[in-house]
Amino acid sequence: MKTDVLSLHSPRTSWFDRLRADDASMALQAAGITGFALLTAFAADANVRLYLWEVPITLQTLMVYASGLFLGARNGMLAQLLYVALGMFVPVYAGDGTGVAYLLGLASGGYILSYPVAAFVTGALTERWNTLVGSTLSMLVGAAIIFTAGVTWLHYVADHATWMESIDKGFLRFLWIDLAKIGVLGVLFGGFRFATGSDTDAQN
Repeated sequence: MKTDVLSLHSPRTSWFDRLRADDASMALQAAGITGFALLTAFAADANVRLYLWEVPITLQTLMVYASGLFLGARNGMLAQLLYVALGMFVPVYAGDGTGVAYLLGLASGGYILSYPVAAFVTGALTERWNTLVGSTLSMLVGAAIIFTAGVTWLHYVADHATWMESIDKGFLRFLWIDLAKIGVLGVLFGGFRFATGSDTDAQN
């Protein structure tokens, strides 16, 4: 069965869907949750801090979107909750500190705290929106959640004079970077699902 290029849903199933299945083994689910929490930590470590930029450039959001795509709503959220929890004891955020006080004082704290919600929503949407276009739209919704929380938090923590300053420093400067992440991840996810998919096993 063929799927229209602009369709949001494809009946094709893929072995990637096993990670998202409710009846997946506990070991597989635990591995997925732990793996994506650690990948998010590694992504935070790969950061670039630019002069006068209050929020560093990292690959964290890429892992947030990916956790929702590959693990689904519940486990994607759990992976990001585990990542946030790890930061209470281990320096896994984009910095050297740990604990609640450190997180609450970070300019990027709002982004981090939104990760579980963004992963959940992205995963929930891709239960039906599983094509290239669908998964891309799902990630855009997840990105909207992250940047809304991030910019709001940044505005008050950094004590910006205007909301436009917060939007500029917390969103506009990162817009093309995250669009590139979403585009690349959408192509990879859609391509992998298509390459490893099968119409014969599909369920409506």
